[in-house]
Amino acid sequence: MNRTRPVSGHSADQLIDRLAQARGRLHALIDCLPADGWLGPRADHLNPPQWEYGHIVWFRERWCLRAQPDGGFAPSLLAGADGLYDSSAVSHDTRWDLPLLEPAAIDDYAQRVDAAVAARLRSGFDDALAYFAELSLYHELMHIEAWWMAFQDLGYAPPVWLAMACDASATRLAFAEGEAELGCGSDEGFIFDNEKWRHSVPVPAFDIDASPVTEAAFAGFVDAGGYQHRAGWSDDGWAWRQTSKAHHPLYWRRAHGGWQVRRFDRWLPISAEVPMLHVNRFEAEAFAAWRGRQLPTAAQWLRATGHPEFRWGKAWEWLRDPFAPYPGFAPDPYHDYSEPWFHTHGELRGGGPVTDASLKRPGFRNFYLPHRRDPFAGFRTASPG
Repeated sequence: MNRTRPVSGHSADQLIDRLAQARGRLHALIDCLPADGWLGPRADHLNPPQWEYGHIVWFRERWCLRAQPDGGFAPSLLAGADGLYDSSAVSHDTRWDLPLLEPAAIDDYAQRVDAAVAARLRSGFDDALAYFAELSLYHELMHIEAWWMAFQDLGYAPPVWLAMACDASATRLAFAEGEAELGCGSDEGFIFDNEKWRHSVPVPAFDIDASPVTEAAFAGFVDAGGYQHRAGWSDDGWAWRQTSKAHHPLYWRRAHGGWQVRRFDRWLPISAEVPMLHVNRFEAEAFAAWRGRQLPTAAQWLRATGHPEFRWGKAWEWLRDPFAPYPGFAPDPYHDYSEPWFHTHGELRGGGPVTDASLKRPGFRNFYLPHRRDPFAGFRTASPG
């Protein structure tokens, strides 16, 4: 077995169907874009949708149709595609200024790519092609989540209203000293390079919140002056707070004697049943310290997933760990998926309200820069080490 490309558990027809479903979800968001939304505002955490749609199509074509056994790439169906949509080569700041295809032209490019990918899957299905089809599927699903993040950030009305509440619990789960398994094995179907390979690590005794911290609980930190007092903030966190001039969570405001949170285009009262979302790692660390606790490590979080009362999947959860390679790491063919982001990003696990179910598995490692507040990210706390 090629340990770089674990065998897919999906047939050609299943992959074709899943790729089509993902594209349908993207089009549901496209249909909700405002008239001036195709380019949108310039920001470090945003992409112009007109660029991002083309990039998603380009990525599927690059890996499912153009990738060659020698590591090279055949020409694109679209002249000049690499100069427009290769995210590894096209600087983020320039994406608003490129001669981008109009949406109808991207639709045409997408239809040609999708038809060719489906034909290849039906005629030449093998483990390598299945791997790249799944890679492009998960890439698209991650970009769909990024579109949801942009809709929230910009206050756009979404295609559907999300159920945000969770079965919140004040319980803390206690674990004796033991071991946890980090990473995944080649017997688990498609995995990303940063998940390789499975290895055990010791875990001292600890306790951990059964549920993520809620909005109402976080409001206690805010009302106690958590953003005004230096205590509990890391040096980098306090520097961010001073530079950003943050005095409360993103998308929050005071109204009618209490806190409200903006969900897309609506203002709602905060809730004791909704996990705290859109906090960065610095805010999460400061809250945990205020409680005399810490963020959990990946090993603690993974060990806790085996407990029947551990509730997860309603928020990406910041962990104490930096995003770093496992022993013996080697990049997969898409070299820029993980390697450029090691040691600068923080690790998250779990999956949020807009995350596809296929990515809500304990082994999946998400990662963001620690100052990012736009992801659907929350946290829980663990006993201090």
